[in-house]
Order: sequence, then structure tokens, then C-alpha cells
Amino acid sequence: MTSSIENPPRRPHLHYLDNLRVAMILMVVIHHAAQPYGPADWWYFQGDGHAPGLATLSAVGGAFRMSLLFFVAAFFVPRAADRRGGWGFLRGRLTRLGIPFLVGSATIIPVLTYIYYREYRDHPPLSFPRYYFDVFLGLAPQPPGWTGPSWPDLQFGHLWFIQNLLALSALYVLACGLGRLRRRIRPSTAPAWLTRVPTSRGLVAFTLALAVVVFLVRIRYPLDTWVPLFEFIQAEPARLAQYTAFFVAGIVAYRHDWLARLPRATGYTWLAVGVVLTGALFWTGTDTRFFAPGGASWASAHWTLVETFVCVGLGVGLLTLFRDVAAGHTTLTRALAASSYSIYLVHLPIVVALQFAFAHAGLPVLATFAAVACLGTVLSVCVAVLLRRLPGLRAIL
Repeated sequence: MTSSIENPPRRPHLHYLDNLRVAMILMVVIHHAAQPYGPADWWYFQGDGHAPGLATLSAVGGAFRMSLLFFVAAFFVPRAADRRGGWGFLRGRLTRLGIPFLVGSATIIPVLTYIYYREYRDHPPLSFPRYYFDVFLGLAPQPPGWTGPSWPDLQFGHLWFIQNLLALSALYVLACGLGRLRRRIRPSTAPAWLTRVPTSRGLVAFTLALAVVVFLVRIRYPLDTWVPLFEFIQAEPARLAQYTAFFVAGIVAYRHDWLARLPRATGYTWLAVGVVLTGALFWTGTDTRFFAPGGASWASAHWTLVETFVCVGLGVGLLTLFRDVAAGHTTLTRALAASSYSIYLVHLPIVVALQFAFAHAGLPVLATFAAVACLGTVLSVCVAVLLRRLPGLRAIL
């Protein structure tokens, strides 16, 4: 006799998760449109003006957006792995995630970093092939006076999410294999706390524990510090615990039907927490007394705690809100959902090109951001939809 996990009952398609994923990916486009005009982070284009509100927008979005994307992606992992088997699932992931990652990291990202090299670095001009081998791959010695953000220029840009998702999916398959081996040796059942729907008290405990872990990591690895895990996986340790926790939560939520069973009162309470904290952040801005990207300081502990409550609050709250008010679908929402992955892949060069195009338009900072965000969103959607119609790409994109 096979288990219900090996032959899971067919579940109805949850359109609200598709709609939520689309919303989060469009937020990524908007976030990258704001990069040169608010945050102090390194970016491919350097804007002349800055708006404090855009820095806060970036900080708030960074607190929850990608964690929620990891949750939604993980929610669909067990069903695919159960249906196709571990190796079949991994082969599919390598095709759908691995191929776009390799192609994008060998084309899109080197072109963007080459443009940055030519525009903003005080080094001798290089042809693209020579730049690619000498500077991007770092096969030549590091030039004197190199300003970074790292040497060599090798990076994966926004494709880090795809790479991290592939790594976490592989770990899930490995964990399932080890779990089956353990059950053969000593049968066991899931702990009771996993089968129960999270309560507000449980979510508070989860949030506090996650905040402690994140704070400890940020003592050594502040926000926006990227490291090559195993010399290849591009990761931001300051947020890796959040991403991993939400990925695991997405898998458990699928296995035990948390989303359908989560009480509205719990979801909307946490939505209120996230909205109130977000409003407070926009009211105060990223005040240096309360914000620090890392280190063993009160400011770092304060920001980590606030950010983690925003992450969990908006994560739980938006899942509830979309479940209740965005469960339907139309031709447009289905098309956006089908193209959401493609939108994520193609938006970065489109947004950066628009930022260069508006560099000398003479518009105020917020107007420039609005123009780049709106045009970048529309163009990214159009290009993504067209790409998925090309022969051979639909199966991947």
C-alpha cells in the first residue's frame, strides 16, 4: 500500500497564489526601478538625485517580498516532487531553473556590468570579450585602485533567486530521501505542532526566534553583503535565514493544508501588524538611530526585529488577503501568472536601459522613478509574453 504523500489527492488550483506571485514579481520590477534613486546600494546605473521615500520603499520591500516568493515557490514543490519522483523533479528544475540561470548569467549580467565598467570606472577601455575574460571572470590580475563592489565582476544579479531556489529544491529532495530511509528503519508520524494551523502565539514565537538568528548572522554579515556559498552559490547571509524559513514553511503549509485552514482573524491580525509597522517606517524613514544593516548594536537589533515582524506580518497577512479577495482569475491574470517567471528573468536589462534613457530627461527624481517603473513593468510583461510564444521556449519559460 502506498502512502497519501506518494499518491497525493488532487487539489484545486489556487489562483490566489498565482496572483500573489505576480504581485510580488511586479514589486521586484518596481524595486529595481527605484534602486538608483533612493537606496545607497550599488547599482548598474548611478542616478544624480535621491528620494528618501524610495529608500524606505526599498527597505520595506526587501523585508518581505523575496521571502514570500520563496514561500509560494516552495508550496508547489511537494506536489511536483510527489508526482514526478525526486530525480524527475530535479531534472525538471534543472531545465526550468538551471538553463535560464546559465544563459542569463553568461549574457544579461556580463553586458550590464560591462556597461557599468565603461560608464563609471576610471580604468582603460576594454572590448567586451576582453572585459568578459579579464574582469568579469577575473582571469587577469586585479587592476590597481579597483573600487568594486567586488573582484572579479562575476555576479549573477537578480538570477540569485533562481539559483537559491534550485539549491533549496535539491535540499528538499535530499531531505525526502533521508526521511524515507529513516521511516524504513523506525516508522514515525509528524509532530503534532506541524499538523496544527499556526496560532498568533506560535507566529510570535517563530518571529522572535527567526529575528534572533538573523541578528546573530548580521553581526558578521550585514545587509547587502553577498558571499559565494560553496564558491558558486550567490547568497546574502543577512536574509538567508528568512528565505530558508519561508521555504520550509511553504512545504509544511502544503503538506498540512495550512493556507485553507488559517483563520481569517489570525491572518488579518498579522496583516495589521505588518501595515502598522510599514506605516511607521514611512513616517520615520530609515532613521540612523534605529536602522543599521548589521553589527552588534542596538540599532541593528532594533531593525532586525522590526524587519522580521514586517516580514512575517505582511507574509501571513497577504496570503490571507489574497486567499479571500483575489481567488478568482481572468484571461489577463492567467496570462500574467503564466508569464511571471519570464517577467522576472527579462525585467532587469529593460529597467536599467530605461534608467539610462531617462538620465538626461531633466525630470524630478520621483517622476523619473515613476516613468521607469511604469514603462519597465509594461515592457517586461510584453517581452515576457512574446518570448513564451517562441518555439522551444514555452517549456522553459
